[in-house]
Amino acid sequence: MSGCVEGSGTGEAGMPRQEAKPRPRVRRLTILPRFRKNEEGVAAVEFALVAGPFLFLLFAIIEFAMVFFASQVLETATASASRLIMTGQAQTRNFDQAAFKNEICTKASALMNCAGIAVDVRTYTSFGSATSSKPVTSGAVNYSGMTYSQGTGGDIVVVRAVYEWPVLMPTFGLTIGDLSNGKRLLMATAAFRNEPF
Repeated sequence: MSGCVEGSGTGEAGMPRQEAKPRPRVRRLTILPRFRKNEEGVAAVEFALVAGPFLFLLFAIIEFAMVFFASQVLETATASASRLIMTGQAQTRNFDQAAFKNEICTKASALMNCAGIAVDVRTYTSFGSATSSKPVTSGAVNYSGMTYSQGTGGDIVVVRAVYEWPVLMPTFGLTIGDLSNGKRLLMATAAFRNEPF
């Protein structure tokens, strides 16, 4: 055996052993682990991702609710005013189209501009021949075709009231407007037989 002791500082031929230098570490991209570990601002980032769709959904719900509510208001106002024709009160007071429209307007003015409400009142010989379709031609309301004929006792009458509701949120493909000007047509209809007054 030679005189070299294991672990001594000499190598072969009595030369001092050089300590092995540690290999330089290759620096890996440490950005992702830092992002993974750092949780500061997570709530702000999550809110930014969710805020857009959330606000869009919120405004869409409000838009649909307002259209539904306005439609019900117009329906109720039309039914109430139509009762004046059905009972003969409108005929007794010599209502014309403007006076009948004013009766509807007084009950719907909280949500609608009275100038935008239009009425069409027609008499028919039978319920089967009566029409309750929307008065729309080429995407626009046909106001010129609207008449006012309240009839007499026993006549069948159809009352239509229309209003062009402005759509507030026509973006992102959510357009509930059904007219060419982007507005939503609200229409209320009442069909009845006049009482024998």
